[in-house]
Amino acid sequence: MIDVARGSATEARALARLYDVDMTEDPGDLDLFLALARRADGPILELGVGTGRLALALARAGYQVTGIDHDPAMLERARQHALDADSEAAGRLDLVEDDIRTSRLTRTGFRLGFVALNTLMLLGTRSAQRAAIRLLADRLEPGGIAVADVWQPDAEDLARFDGRVMLDYRRVDPETGRLVVKLGSAVHDAASQTVILTTIYDEGIPGEPADRWTRTDRLRLVSADELRGFAEDAGLEVELIAGGYDLEPIGPGSERAILIGTRTP
Repeated sequence: MIDVARGSATEARALARLYDVDMTEDPGDLDLFLALARRADGPILELGVGTGRLALALARAGYQVTGIDHDPAMLERARQHALDADSEAAGRLDLVEDDIRTSRLTRTGFRLGFVALNTLMLLGTRSAQRAAIRLLADRLEPGGIAVADVWQPDAEDLARFDGRVMLDYRRVDPETGRLVVKLGSAVHDAASQTVILTTIYDEGIPGEPADRWTRTDRLRLVSADELRGFAEDAGLEVELIAGGYDLEPIGPGSERAILIGTRTP
């Protein structure tokens, strides 16, 4: 077993690659963003673009997409994915190293802006989450669409976040052919509405020494009402808070809160 120090460039590249292994199970959100892109019919901004899963699909569909992320290893993979896909799509994709919390992005006039699949939770504090929604709103042109998508854990989910280690999956990395075993341990702090999540990836060939990669994230849970408040404070008109990617209104038992709002003139 090899433990690699957190923060090394080698580890950052490994974690970016393993994020793609996480995403081999389709979350099911792409069709929603393609539909919103058709409605918006203009340039798109994604906050927390990661390895480019959504941004590249939107670029392939013909849209100009700007994606920002603070992690250079994630952006490196996103650029490589774009080059591997096709040159036309790569030409429509602008990837920028930038921190959502202190963004230097000055471009405006986007028709669609979004922060997808729990990325908002990774910002870790209420003020940073509010700033991200404001950044979306400020970079949209009037009438532009803003979207934020966050998980809504129930009491049973939170009860499991007591530090126990749980198996998430066993998968083969299609890039390396190595077996990846993902474990996770989470601790919920009700007072701050945060979850400290430690993720462990062991990868290798069965019967041989494995490499171990770890990361720890501080997630801040966001309720649907709080998400609405962030949007209204940023000058967005809230059209809908849905409970899933089919856009059924949120209700008891909904696993997600998906805000769709428009920038007012």
